[in-house]
Amino acid sequence: MSIFVSKIKRHMKLLKDKVAVITGATRGIGKGIALKFASEGANVAFTYVSSPEKAKNVEEELAAFGIKAKGYQSNAGDFSAAQTLIDQILEDFEKIDVLINNAGITKDGLLMRMSEENWDDVMDINLKSVFNMTKATLRNFLKQKSGSIINMSSIVGVQGNAGQSNYSASKAGIIGFTKSTAQELGSRNIRCNAIAPGFIATEMTDALNKEVVDKWVENIPLKRAGSPDDVANSCLFLASDMSTYVTGQVISVCGGMLT
Repeated sequence: MSIFVSKIKRHMKLLKDKVAVITGATRGIGKGIALKFASEGANVAFTYVSSPEKAKNVEEELAAFGIKAKGYQSNAGDFSAAQTLIDQILEDFEKIDVLINNAGITKDGLLMRMSEENWDDVMDINLKSVFNMTKATLRNFLKQKSGSIINMSSIVGVQGNAGQSNYSASKAGIIGFTKSTAQELGSRNIRCNAIAPGFIATEMTDALNKEVVDKWVENIPLKRAGSPDDVANSCLFLASDMSTYVTGQVISVCGGMLT
């Protein structure tokens, strides 16, 4: 009986033999997505900006699932670097089925004190990177007449947040880009959706004051912070064949903060 069950499980992997590209996957949400995808049979190519050691560790964690995994040091906010990256991934993996634009930074501050540099940095990494990576991957998707693009937005891209005008604008831009891209590419069987996470517990939030965290959680109907796994599960749905009729949508993974 146990052999029968294990065989079923082996055949039930939702992303078996698919190739996924994930930007910013050495920690937090990106790493959670990479681990989830590897556990579901996907081969994973991911990017990182610094820390080759950390990237090597992630490679090993992913490969433990019996899939092919490789990290690439690249800045998704650089147009030519994104094209070079995708060319290299296609050489190494031969195809790309799923693109997850996850790379993102914050440089928070009140508008009165925000520098042009802080505005531009957030726009380049958060928003321009989505254009760069999608544009670089597009020819591959058009050639194979299929593809799933998943863009990481945020609930602050929907409702805004004081002190985050740059971050909110970048994440709102991602939603507009996602909806337009879905309309452009739908006839080619290429889907494009966005995820809007709420308060997700990661290494970044671990540094926050406990009182601040408790205040956030109090305003969440489900009364808890989300986990990278919560976001990864929604990405899994959008990357798999379970969502072949879903495109141009924004899925909020926020515990009810956005209602």
